[in-house]
Amino acid sequence: MTFGETPDPGPVRPVPPPRFDGALHSDTAALAQYVALGEAVLAGLPPRPERDAAQQRSAAAAHAAARAARRRFLGRHTDAVYDVLTDGRSRHLRLPELLEAAAERFSGLVPTRELLESDRAFIQAERDGREIDQGIFCGAVLRSPLAGPHLVDAMLLPTARAREMLDEFRATGRAELKSVLLERRGHAAHVTFRNAHCLNAEDNQLTADLETAVDLALLDDAVRVGVLRGGAVDHPRYQGRRVFSAGINLKDLRNGDISFVDFLMVRELGHINKMFRGLLSDPSAGLWADRVIQKSWVAAVDTFAIGGGMQLLLVMDRVIAEENAYVSLPAAEEGIVPGLGNLRLTRLTGARFARQVILGGRRIAMSDPDARLVCDEVVPAEDMDSAVERAVHELGAPAVSANRRMLNLAEEPLDTFREYLAEFAVTQVARAYSDDVLAKVEKRWQRSRART
Repeated sequence: MTFGETPDPGPVRPVPPPRFDGALHSDTAALAQYVALGEAVLAGLPPRPERDAAQQRSAAAAHAAARAARRRFLGRHTDAVYDVLTDGRSRHLRLPELLEAAAERFSGLVPTRELLESDRAFIQAERDGREIDQGIFCGAVLRSPLAGPHLVDAMLLPTARAREMLDEFRATGRAELKSVLLERRGHAAHVTFRNAHCLNAEDNQLTADLETAVDLALLDDAVRVGVLRGGAVDHPRYQGRRVFSAGINLKDLRNGDISFVDFLMVRELGHINKMFRGLLSDPSAGLWADRVIQKSWVAAVDTFAIGGGMQLLLVMDRVIAEENAYVSLPAAEEGIVPGLGNLRLTRLTGARFARQVILGGRRIAMSDPDARLVCDEVVPAEDMDSAVERAVHELGAPAVSANRRMLNLAEEPLDTFREYLAEFAVTQVARAYSDDVLAKVEKRWQRSRART
């Protein structure tokens, strides 16, 4: 029996799918046994770059069969699995830790660290897409009304790294991270992107550093307002100028250095959600106001905010842009989903305008009257600093925090966020491994190499 075609063109008899009886223990064993058969097929094949067409069809069939079985298993057991991994939801595991625990406790449900590492030896286009299996699990957990909110809470807790750095930041008002600089000035925490070599594009490192910086700003009692701004960059065209963000680092995406978990998911559940909803300080408290630390956020947009950079603007309380800047969400052109941009941009601008931006690639110049839909204030470059200071002063007023909390609650209820992100987890990881996206990324990378 086989999961798909073999190099020998003889008749194929597919392996029947596993039978699940509804009991967690026996269904776990059935899933593990079934997935092991598929892994045996894959182990007998050469790496993807070396496979012929028939071998690749065999690999694709093995993956498809295992993924169908995982979906059926999770359709029955998501909450039970999550309760096992979190001791009945008494422990809060961050998403990377949750996936590692699932790989150890439920064989075949998600890829092991070893399988992920073997996939990471290749560029994105040459991988088997093991992260797709992580996406199936993440989507199922987030879709659950029981497990999903608990995972969201886990990702709103301060990171261990921020806790370790907190005393020093409180004492010095400064934290230098590899790709982010955090400085306390008065009652504002200024977060400056320092990925100068790539126009402040987002990557795994920036995501980790930015969450640490956001945690520190929210934990420091002396801070009332956070400010995001891009630092000066090295690009010849913009040498020495501030740039807010060029979005996802497409070179890293091509090379397989953009992680589904540590970038795509942690980014949405981590620093972006913390800026929007606040930092979870007491998971046991009842009222949301007693559980979280919330502060206002200002974005100062110099030059441009593309892709993920524009997505950050959608959770800000005040957006200030220099008059020659522009913003865009070129998701359709890149072939991927712009995070929660589809949810949040529609709320801010209306459906027709959002479709023009996301599906049509419309770029919004700050000189365009429609810029008011995504930006609060447009000023000359020399007035940016003073405009930011005014915003910090206004948003630091005592009543602002309570009102922003109520606005956010009305605009994006937690269940809306969670259910959207459940679909995003499955859709985005599939797009990241789709042929059209990989071809576009490769074409851009080759173009970039030719220019250097």
